[in-house]
Amino acid sequence: MSREPRTPLVCSLGTFLVSQAVVKSLLKQEGHGVVVNIASILGRTGLRNYSHYAASKGGVMALTKSMAGELAKKGVRVNCVLPGAIDTPLIKDKSSPEVLAYIALTALGRYGQPEEVAELVAFLLSEKSSFMVGSCVEITGGLGV
Repeated sequence: MSREPRTPLVCSLGTFLVSQAVVKSLLKQEGHGVVVNIASILGRTGLRNYSHYAASKGGVMALTKSMAGELAKKGVRVNCVLPGAIDTPLIKDKSSPEVLAYIALTALGRYGQPEEVAELVAFLLSEKSSFMVGSCVEITGGLGV
């Protein structure tokens, strides 16, 4: 099933605890603010041999949606980002057949850059996204299209 000894609970617990602390602070300040969680497209699609990781990211998506419903009327917007393959040290062997096959499934045929994800997060934190609540936004280079 999994290659690492982590469980979904451990992988998503940090997101839950940080979100909880941020929301407590925002509510003390008259409840205006934005939370952007980072999940993964694998939380929506799954990936063989990485079920623990996919399950944890699916948990972050559900957490985001639940928090959004609880907090919207209190003035706190909550959304999440679902990156695909991003060029970070997390992908250790970028030339492995498994990784190359995954990249080939994207319409752009390349890795995303961390700055591209950061731009999406900045948009979600801005007033330009003021009508977005409970959204899980994919940034995958067109994975599967």
